[in-house]
Amino acid sequence: MAPFLPSAIRAVLRTLLVLPLALLVCFAGPAAAARWDSATLTVPALPDGTTVTFSEKEYKSGRKLFNESCGSCHAGGITKTNQNVGLDPETLALATPPRDSVDSLVDFMKDPTSYDGEYSISDVHPSLRSSDVFVKMRDLDENDLRLIAGYILVAPKVQGIQWGGGKIYF
Repeated sequence: MAPFLPSAIRAVLRTLLVLPLALLVCFAGPAAAARWDSATLTVPALPDGTTVTFSEKEYKSGRKLFNESCGSCHAGGITKTNQNVGLDPETLALATPPRDSVDSLVDFMKDPTSYDGEYSISDVHPSLRSSDVFVKMRDLDENDLRLIAGYILVAPKVQGIQWGGGKIYF
């Protein structure tokens, strides 16, 4: 602040600088918390439509596991090696078989197949089947895969269209 301004004016200017930040802190909390309702955390568990609701803790654990194990190729829900195949709900639903449920994603992470379901891609895509080559998969168990799948399915609800948006958003 300029030394020639009276202290009252400096106090008003300081308040005007701090006020937007204070308002952001006050009003961002409740809006962010609203994202974690049960509708947001509920996703298909099985291809038949049976659902499962993850907890916020499970979602965050799944995000951590995803980022550590899958994030180098699938950051933000994209597929770096094939921009046409993302992890957004529409793309997952159109795969053969559909991969838009926790069970089907876990199955894929155990033994992945091509998008059309015609052949195995375990030799080029990390999976439990190829954990001898893809070391990041060695320490993952069934529950870890479930948490990763839950994160993949909940992320579009939390991040919106940015999940799987590729270069448009990143």
